[in-house]
Amino acid sequence: MTEKLTAERLLTDLTPAERARMERVESILPAVAAAAEEADAIGAFPAGHVKLLADAGLLGLVVPEEYGGLGGGLRDLAATTYAIGTVCGSTALSFFFHCSASSRGMLPLAALDAGHYSDEEAPEVRAFAEKVLTRMGAEKKMLANFASEAVKASNANVLISTTATKVDGGWMLNGEKSFGCLSGTADYYLVTAARDDIAGIDGLGLFLVARDTPGSRSRAPWRGLGMRASDNHGLIMEDCFVPDDEALAIPGAFTRATQMSRGSWVGNQIAIAAIYAGIAQGVWDYALDRTMSAKFADTGKPIASSPMHQVLIGDGEAALAEAHLWLRRQIELEASDPPILPKNEVVSHWKLAKGSICERAFTVATDALKMCGTSGALMDNVIGRAMRDTAMGLVQAFPAERGKLDLAKIVVEQQGWAGLTTRDSMADASAAGTQAAAASAEGASR
Repeated sequence: MTEKLTAERLLTDLTPAERARMERVESILPAVAAAAEEADAIGAFPAGHVKLLADAGLLGLVVPEEYGGLGGGLRDLAATTYAIGTVCGSTALSFFFHCSASSRGMLPLAALDAGHYSDEEAPEVRAFAEKVLTRMGAEKKMLANFASEAVKASNANVLISTTATKVDGGWMLNGEKSFGCLSGTADYYLVTAARDDIAGIDGLGLFLVARDTPGSRSRAPWRGLGMRASDNHGLIMEDCFVPDDEALAIPGAFTRATQMSRGSWVGNQIAIAAIYAGIAQGVWDYALDRTMSAKFADTGKPIASSPMHQVLIGDGEAALAEAHLWLRRQIELEASDPPILPKNEVVSHWKLAKGSICERAFTVATDALKMCGTSGALMDNVIGRAMRDTAMGLVQAFPAERGKLDLAKIVVEQQGWAGLTTRDSMADASAAGTQAAAASAEGASR
């Protein structure tokens, strides 16, 4: 009988091609697990992991084969982040942010096929998209995807205030990115910035910034509660020059590409939630093994047989099962061909799924903590890392409360929720009468 892979605990119906890709993932899990404790303690992405991922071909996991990748899709990405998450959440998160850069290649190509660009625009769009995919696939380069910033807007997940100014031969970037893994580690930073000569989201562009580009540097080290080994420091750019052929700055090109995603914004966000479900699975396995192996001195029965443990096991199993069910459903909605539901309904489901998955993952970690008691409550063991790492899932991207609010607005007011906005767009919205609501939301977030 074929050995069951870690990824098959999430997706039980892997195709032969998917299973072959997941066997590559399985092959690196022991090395990732071995490095997890030290990486968390020092708060740094392990130096050997870039080569580890590259040698396994996984830097091109979701890149089409014609660009040197493995040809995987969203199912592969979610199954991979889940599997890696069972042994190291930080590595899984960093890997996700690398793979998310592929959408900046895949979505423009899909938009080209759909006829969303003019004949004059098409060559530039295709060249940039293929460059992103070739670097990830054939060249085995690691990319860091930077969009998020510290400044927030009430009506979108990300407010882009980083600017791109046209100069001879390219663009000058200025701004600060507050969130994005692999700072100082990735070969290239894929930066979203707003052209300073075009108002609104049509001014958004994509820029490939080589790690050693003058004017670019990491922010101060990030001392996160969890996911500490993801090099999630952020990026500062001061007069950072990017050549024309390393940019896609055609007005509206980026926003037209995002229309092609099945889910919200650029899609694939469900693979982030898969990380937290994977962490929950990993810590649950640890807690069960620990409490089944340890025996009561007087009866010789496993500690797991106590009434308290029985209650915790029931609760933890239910929470873990619910996380998996939410996760599988969202993956199905975003990966099915043909689509099961229209995009607006897929986005609505995601607004609930993300928080539901992450809150249940945290519940599983809490139950595991209680099961293992004081002797298991260590900062640097599986329990300690899982408690801190799953806590980050409660706030990353958006908390469950924000997702429910977004969904309510979609249902009651037929109001969509933007993935990205700019200062100009925010000003336009304020002029239209939303300033008071934005101020209220900002005050509540402080």
